[in-house]
Amino acid sequence: MSEPVRNILLLGASGLIGRFVTDDLRARGFRVIGVARSMSPAQKMSALDIELPILLLDGAALTDLLNVHAVDVVVNCLGVLQDGPGSDTNAVHRDFVARLTQAIRASGRAIRLVHISIPGAANEDRTAFATTKREAERLIASSGIPYAILRPGFVVAPSAYGGSAMLRALAAFPLDLPAKEMATPFQPVAARDIAATIAWLAARKIDDVSVQAVSWDLMQAEPVTMAGVIKQFRIAFGTAGWPHLAMPSFLLDVGAKLGDLASLLGWMPPMRSTAIAELRRGVTGDPRDWIAATAIAPKTLADMIGRHPATIQDKWFARLFLVKALVFASLVAFWIVSGFIALFVSYRAAAGILSAHGFPPALVDPITIGTSLMDMSIGVLIAFRRTSAIGLVAGIVASLGYMVGAAILTPDLWIEPLGALVKTGPAIVLMLVALLMLDSR
Repeated sequence: MSEPVRNILLLGASGLIGRFVTDDLRARGFRVIGVARSMSPAQKMSALDIELPILLLDGAALTDLLNVHAVDVVVNCLGVLQDGPGSDTNAVHRDFVARLTQAIRASGRAIRLVHISIPGAANEDRTAFATTKREAERLIASSGIPYAILRPGFVVAPSAYGGSAMLRALAAFPLDLPAKEMATPFQPVAARDIAATIAWLAARKIDDVSVQAVSWDLMQAEPVTMAGVIKQFRIAFGTAGWPHLAMPSFLLDVGAKLGDLASLLGWMPPMRSTAIAELRRGVTGDPRDWIAATAIAPKTLADMIGRHPATIQDKWFARLFLVKALVFASLVAFWIVSGFIALFVSYRAAAGILSAHGFPPALVDPITIGTSLMDMSIGVLIAFRRTSAIGLVAGIVASLGYMVGAAILTPDLWIEPLGALVKTGPAIVLMLVALLMLDSR
């Protein structure tokens, strides 16, 4: 007699781990309800993929969610790297887990909680990300519910996001992190091995004493450094033979500060203070208990990356990933600075261009001020992640308007020596490129 299909509620189904595990478990025959705060249209693969403000649900609402879907296993992949607008490590890692464990107890159902945490010793935790993750582990361990805490190493998946995308980008360029960081232990794990572990746990009976309360490090057993991880990506990208330049440590710290600033504008860059602190800490653990319990042979780094050469889409993504920040920063600076110069630095010269081309004097000042403020507003819109698409479209429309207006009213500007209007065309193309690169998942 076959086992009944297990119902799995997976929280964080839009993330790197959550998306892969959701799809993998469904392929194995499990009924997976994938929940995320937001999903891209491409991620909604099934009617069971649900957008829900999960972090705002109280204990009673969570209990209802478990009972409505007759949940047997909860997989919690929710996590945020750093505090910022819309991101609160305490709320996501600690407070939500406290409500979730209470909801599991209150449901009256026999439910196993599989929680994704981080490897490493608790006495080495230095960031809010790490300390709140560890607090969540303690809450789960004292909850009295069946649980498995999984601590994956550096996750290698077919898709890339955050830190995994950053390492791919470094591999695509002749650029190394500082020598100290490159020597940091960095044990990887395949996303497929994480999914296989969760499938193994989901298939266990709830009263199986051997998996009532387990905490496992998930990673390959052989030691490897960050340099080793990047080297394997370089072999796949065909860049292993290139000469490489190591960036100075201060440049890494400057990048982290700029990343923190970008996060205040709603962006989620991989290079932020917490990411660099965790990178310098390294990724280490002991996978022997996991391997012994599940009989899963973890894939090595060569198995994960080195068996096939990178495809053209892998190469394009890696090359463009680091350039993306430069593209958006340059467009923000272009619009804000050009508007500022016209309004405050060279106002008379800007107004003089209109006057020289026969504009009515009553319209010169309003047009000069209005277009300058519009330019700066476009730059501000592009700077904020939530409004960036609006700003890019507005910039394209405004640029086309300038070009058409100049062709009608001041055609001689097209042949002026510095070619200001001619250069507007490449600026439009760059904004179009930015618009196409806007997605992060």
